[in-house]
Amino acid sequence: MTQTKVDTVYYTISRGDSPLVATAIHNGHEVRHNICALYNLTAEERLREEDPFTEEWVKITDNQIVGHYSRFELDLNRPPKKAIYRKPEDAWGLQVWKEELPEELAQESMKRYDKFYQDVKQMLTQLLDEHACLVIYDLHTYNHRREGPAGPAANPEENPEVNIGTGNMNRQKWAPVVEAFMHSLGNYNYQGRKLDVRENVKFEGGHFMRWIHDTFGDRVCVMSIEFKKFFMDEWTGQPDQAQVQEIRQALQQTTRPVQEALAQVCQV
Repeated sequence: MTQTKVDTVYYTISRGDSPLVATAIHNGHEVRHNICALYNLTAEERLREEDPFTEEWVKITDNQIVGHYSRFELDLNRPPKKAIYRKPEDAWGLQVWKEELPEELAQESMKRYDKFYQDVKQMLTQLLDEHACLVIYDLHTYNHRREGPAGPAANPEENPEVNIGTGNMNRQKWAPVVEAFMHSLGNYNYQGRKLDVRENVKFEGGHFMRWIHDTFGDRVCVMSIEFKKFFMDEWTGQPDQAQVQEIRQALQQTTRPVQEALAQVCQV
């Protein structure tokens, strides 16, 4: 069994033998010590827009990419020019910084961004030396109670419990993989009911997905999987741990049909 790891303070990349990769690039909450005092936001306000607990879900496979630092320092799912939130419109209307972030501190962050993408490219290149194709579960969460803790939840018609972003892939080629995933997840017995799983309703996928597809073409299928924060209180950050683990189990049972579909598509 192959097992290699790139373990930095900013992110951890673990590589094993499977053709399935799971990522949690918005999981992190830490911020660099030399910019901590510059934030206009509290740690609790930052946490609200982060994706806590997604690190639990990458354990479904031996290939894992996990971010440890906050997207409010550096958003790994945005293109380089947008990776640092400089204006409120970059960050859900939030004023992130007390004053404009000094450029030398911004450049320190961007060096981390470049290194992350270099390391991910190396990992995926190595996996493609061993496999004809790969599938990536790009795992995220999203808020649906933006009007406050006592406010109404967002319209469920426009906010599925699980949004599958496939907006930047060869959808025709990867149809068996996407449909195997959605069918498996949508039919899972989730605490006595079925999850509302839909495609490209709320999100179509971010820069990370687009970069992977642009870099590796049709040899990699990235699905951007966004769970609505129904499994936690998005205002306090408190999870329902039973549901966190149930989601992991739901994802786990998709891996076999997805890999069977992958083998079919790539004829391996």
